[in-house]
Amino acid sequence: MSVLEKPEAVRGRGHSGGPVAVRGRGLSGGPVAVRGRGLSLRVRPRPLAVALLLTLLAAGTGALALTRDGLVPPAEVLGALFGAGSEQAAFVVLELRLPRVALGLTVGAALGAAGALFQQLSRNPLGSPDIVGFNSGAATGALLVLLHGDPAYVAAGAAGGGLATAVIVQLLARRGSFRGNRLILAGIAVGSLLASVNAYLLTRAALDHAQSAQLWLIGSLGSAERHQVVPALLGLGALLLAALPVVRRLDLLEMGDEAAGGLGVDAARTRVFVLLIAVGLSAVAVSAAGPIVFVALCAPQLARRIGRGTGTGLLPAAAMGALLLSASDLVAISLPTAGPLPVGVVTGALGGVYLAWLLGRGRRR
Repeated sequence: MSVLEKPEAVRGRGHSGGPVAVRGRGLSGGPVAVRGRGLSLRVRPRPLAVALLLTLLAAGTGALALTRDGLVPPAEVLGALFGAGSEQAAFVVLELRLPRVALGLTVGAALGAAGALFQQLSRNPLGSPDIVGFNSGAATGALLVLLHGDPAYVAAGAAGGGLATAVIVQLLARRGSFRGNRLILAGIAVGSLLASVNAYLLTRAALDHAQSAQLWLIGSLGSAERHQVVPALLGLGALLLAALPVVRRLDLLEMGDEAAGGLGVDAARTRVFVLLIAVGLSAVAVSAAGPIVFVALCAPQLARRIGRGTGTGLLPAAAMGALLLSASDLVAISLPTAGPLPVGVVTGALGGVYLAWLLGRGRRR
């Protein structure tokens, strides 16, 4: 072992007066452990670097969306963002474009993180919320509120519908304990049933409500407004902060419940907690932009291949989800179509290409 690869430790006292130890592997890229009073955190440099890179790419895609047609030059976009531009530029950037870009990044990150948690929970690359029916359940709850209640409670309806769907799927797949094909098959069955329920709700709604709800069911960022961004950001931030401490315990479950239990991990409690967080992330995304498909399915796998990592990969998956949805929305608003194209159409095409690539890759193997 060279000097650079030799594990090293730095000890001191934190702000609270308790001991703090930082352990790592120097420049070799191994995990760095930070421990203190009430704190235990392991940081892997490569996934963190991948997450930062993908975040920068997502931000760059959002910047392109702000200047996409040349109506507002880049210099005026910067001026509007910092309060120094003209009133016209400020209106176009801050009122029309920035809410859509910010909401797209937030929703994409929520979908990517939810997909990473679901796939690690089910140990199946198809274990995303849109495949196993949780997005359909969240859409059912949101539709009931949209068509028969106060639109201000759409987020609550989406969370309730997603949670109820998760309970039903788990009851159907209880022998699988959140793992394997039973969960996927049960989720597909429940999702198909809920899709029929959603179609029935649309047929019973007034024409104007049905048209707007149908566009929402496809998945769209066209109606994004400033007041939607802050709640979505707060929900995403709170759920990611709640997920970070439990991700390591979730990764330990790959060894089996007995082995993880020997390391102090309560398997049942960990799975329930992760499921609640993942459903919450799905509800944040669905309530803001509708049940956008395939982002939660593709983002974790693509981020894992880029980072060459194992485990949940929560932050890289969230950053990849933000990049995929932001890029898809940029494509949707740039295509020369007769009218505005919902972003769900583009992500659906992206998902079809991704599944075809997976099929071809499996055949080559």
